[in-house]
Amino acid sequence: MSAAPSTARGRLPRQIPFIIGNEGCERFSFYGMRNILTPFLITSLLLQLPEAERPGAAKDVFHTFVIGVYFFPLLGGWLADRFFGKYHTVLWMSLVYCLGHLCLALFEHHPTGFYVGLGLIALGAGGIKPLVASFVGDQFDSANKHLAKPVFDAFYWIINFGSFFASLLAPMFLRHFGAAVAFGIPGALMLAATFVLWLGRHRYVMVPPSPPDPDAFTRVVRTALLAQAPGQARPGLWLAGAGVLAALAALTMAPSLGFVIALCLAIVALIGGVGGGAWLQLERSRGRHADAAVDGARNVLRVLVIFALTTPFFSLFDQKASTWVLQGNAMAAPDWFHPAQMQALNPLLVMLLIPFNNLVLFPLLRGRGVEPTALRKMTMGIAFAGLAWIVVGGYQLLLDGGQALSIVWQVLPYLLLTFGEVLVSATGPEFAYSQAPASMKGVMMSFWYLATTIGNLWVLIANAAVRDEAVTGHIASTGLSVDAFQMFFFAAFALLAALAFGAYARRYREVDNYRAA
Repeated sequence: MSAAPSTARGRLPRQIPFIIGNEGCERFSFYGMRNILTPFLITSLLLQLPEAERPGAAKDVFHTFVIGVYFFPLLGGWLADRFFGKYHTVLWMSLVYCLGHLCLALFEHHPTGFYVGLGLIALGAGGIKPLVASFVGDQFDSANKHLAKPVFDAFYWIINFGSFFASLLAPMFLRHFGAAVAFGIPGALMLAATFVLWLGRHRYVMVPPSPPDPDAFTRVVRTALLAQAPGQARPGLWLAGAGVLAALAALTMAPSLGFVIALCLAIVALIGGVGGGAWLQLERSRGRHADAAVDGARNVLRVLVIFALTTPFFSLFDQKASTWVLQGNAMAAPDWFHPAQMQALNPLLVMLLIPFNNLVLFPLLRGRGVEPTALRKMTMGIAFAGLAWIVVGGYQLLLDGGQALSIVWQVLPYLLLTFGEVLVSATGPEFAYSQAPASMKGVMMSFWYLATTIGNLWVLIANAAVRDEAVTGHIASTGLSVDAFQMFFFAAFALLAALAFGAYARRYREVDNYRAA
């Protein structure tokens, strides 16, 4: 392990500002292009479609892009953990990221080139996503780990600092200067982010890639599934086999469902079948692998259940850049204001809510004997997202009835959703890092981000369902519009997930996997 210059024990590592600065520029870059993607698609790239079909097509492109962004962390985490380490993987993926931005700026009128650019950004942004947060964690040890939580909060705060200005300015750039400038400026910021990261290269603690480990998570799982116990059946192996068959069946439905939906369903089936099967037989790997490795594998599987239960939250959260923007188009707003600029409210509220929670709300709860643990925060965060969607569903009912509404009314659901985001998204990365065994930190963070991929999968499935005449006929019989029905559906989805999450969290026992001083 290469170490940064020595510092006093218990002090904040001096290299942290380089990582925080890199993240601030990168987040401006990402949100600058992401938050104008839906309106750009509707008003420019999808003009060849009938006007009524453009919003649905734009939502499909947007959520497919987000799925890619949160799928490629699996690749980035694997490359970092096994071959190149976190720093070098982030550096090279960042250059791919820059190339993607260049394609967006150059091919604003050419769908193929533009979509290639989106793919490169998804690869680059996704590839670095699990690594920067865990790279922050690597800079701490047991002597100063008490500083990690406020640094992770600062890390999330700077993400939203960049996102705020990107959300406010990017729609203005698009309206006044065109797509080439609006997509080119985020590209320049991404190049700056890469340069800032490179400047700190001699200061970082760089945990080397893990060598081949006979007690690796995948080896423990494989042993658990294949091991035979005298006189006992192998239900776990049968469950894993069923998961593989279900994954193959999902892939065969690609022509009807679309490749992205089929692939994501296959991933869900594979993880569920193999993970559930390994859980049933995990003790059979004991004796063939070290006890610590078996316990670590069991903990990873337990954490994956936590991640799975957060997916409804992400299905709601990411639609603020698609469904909520489309709803904003139907609301009254000044001529100079673009509905996409409402998204600037989200990071602004995050920057206010994080210090409010840490300085006021959480101490108040502790004073009353309620400890705001990570899992309690995440339970409430999912529930608040559901409440936000009840509000936007109510707005949709009024709009469908012909009542005029000011876009200012979106402030309330943004407040509820952002409070939920702070409780889930600001808590999840640190929780994931702390629960991961040393050899699985990058991959564990990748699974955390995979929850967003699955969340956006639910959105694509819901969008595909409402194109079916039988489904739309049933919705019409309820007296609701398709938009209103979907909003209340997603609200119920999140509230049920919050109940399940809270029930599981009550039985979960947290562990501490920070490295020793």
